Amino acid sequence: MTKIVDDPETFASAALAGFSRVYGRYVRLVKGGVVRSTAVPRGKVSVIVGGGSGHYPAFAGYVGPGMADAAVAGEIFASPSTAAVARLCRNANHGGGILLGFGNYAGDVLNFGVAAERLRAEGIDVRIVTVTDDVASAPADRHLQRRGIAGDFVVFKVAGAAAEAGLSIDEVERVTRLANARTFSFGVAFGGCTLPGATEPLFTVPRGMMALGLGIHGEPGIRDTKIVPASDLATLLVETVLAERPAGAHRAAVLLNGLGATKYEELFVLWGAVESKLRAEGIDLVAPEVGEYVTSLDMQGCSLTVMWLDEELERFWLAPCDTPVFRRGAGFKTQPAVLAENAEDAVPTFGPASGAAHESARCLAGLLDAMVSVLGEAEAELGRIDAFAGDGDHGQGMRRGATAARDAIHQAVAGGAGAKSALAAAGDAWADRAGGTSGAIWGLLLRSWSSAFSDEEALQDTDIVRGARLALDDVMRLGGAKPGDKTLVDAFVPFVAALETASADGLSLKEAWRKASVTCEAAAAATAPLSPRLGRARPLAERSIGHPDAGAVSLALIARTIADRL
Repeated sequence: MTKIVDDPETFASAALAGFSRVYGRYVRLVKGGVVRSTAVPRGKVSVIVGGGSGHYPAFAGYVGPGMADAAVAGEIFASPSTAAVARLCRNANHGGGILLGFGNYAGDVLNFGVAAERLRAEGIDVRIVTVTDDVASAPADRHLQRRGIAGDFVVFKVAGAAAEAGLSIDEVERVTRLANARTFSFGVAFGGCTLPGATEPLFTVPRGMMALGLGIHGEPGIRDTKIVPASDLATLLVETVLAERPAGAHRAAVLLNGLGATKYEELFVLWGAVESKLRAEGIDLVAPEVGEYVTSLDMQGCSLTVMWLDEELERFWLAPCDTPVFRRGAGFKTQPAVLAENAEDAVPTFGPASGAAHESARCLAGLLDAMVSVLGEAEAELGRIDAFAGDGDHGQGMRRGATAARDAIHQAVAGGAGAKSALAAAGDAWADRAGGTSGAIWGLLLRSWSSAFSDEEALQDTDIVRGARLALDDVMRLGGAKPGDKTLVDAFVPFVAALETASADGLSLKEAWRKASVTCEAAAAATAPLSPRLGRARPLAERSIGHPDAGAVSLALIARTIADRL
């Protein structure tokens, strides 16, 4: 349990600020992450990594010469927002293009992906490589659907070395993809992790048992088995990871990673057995590492990672680097970067809006007030539903996002904004504060919906119906979910269809929305027998069966709340 904490709501940002003070010779704090504080040659490819907080030294500890140029940090176990990713990229852009690296989780894929689209529109060449090393999360023929766990470290090490060597963006991307394709990990846990401020862990492991195939966000393992001696645990880890050994591969970078509450001495005991078994398989170990590189707060456990090396990958694995947590080879001669103003998001300003459009914005703000109230009451229940196969933070994220959106829309109304600008500001604030998949989805949903509105004219019923379709289309296009995947989309598709049909039949907006909300609630309940095909719940699909999707339930709850206020 995390015991040193002031406010759980600010734990991640406070930790990042403290880290930046200690390691100011390496990093400079920017809202939502850190960038290198040392000078970087103009034209160098920028390697920018990130994900949720709670995994230290991932990801801020990787920033420095020879590795990352910046790290984006979300809330605990929640992906950083689109705005944060874009902000860090602008601060760390050296003109050679940007490589974004992160573990393969739905929220990260969405937020980093949308940020990349925005940056490309600004003329910046952005490439994305997701890490997919966790062999427990998908079979070999679906390697690219796997989660990213401790393989993040070795893949980012190669990417950073390639960029530091002056390779072009095309070559850095190619080498990083090769590193990911040849990296495999498997982990075990002896005890769950507890979020700051919480009194119970996200999951528990029965006494005397260990969970196999765990995730790094509190997701339970795929099955439990009895704790075994170190030599037998080594056999389990080695045999599982080596099952996908490429033909002819015999040299490997190996990482034995602690998950946060496993002592180094325990890892060293385990390493002795792991090393013996790897050498018995004819594997040459190249600069192996044992320690904490990708953790999960106070989780008890470890993981084994193997990256199969060719000559090129070995050169980059052994290349010098100098970061707060990992140093290799000769030191770098560095100079402090010339400090420029942070490329922060602009303070929102709003153009003139008509009185009618401003009054429409005020009405939208009232709906956000109601949403905050109902989501606060439902936080625990939404978290309970999410915890069956996810990490249990959906309710917390929805409350945080809605609260930020409410504050933003009231600020926009006070600044004279019309309906279009006010709802767009609310969407951006939701995504920026909530983080995670739900934050990204709701931020996108509100911003896309706002594109049907106006700052010059009063909001019309047809605008709201048209906005619903625009929001659904963007959520499906950028989020990648389809009906049947057991996501918010399973409730959103029938909601929009019912709203459009009822409106076309001549019903008033109040009547049409009420009818659509009933359809939405039924569709959310109907997700219970489905098996999830996307997101963190997918590797534990069977645990979700019989329970509705939390995202669909929260959408239905919001739809009903709005129906009661129209």
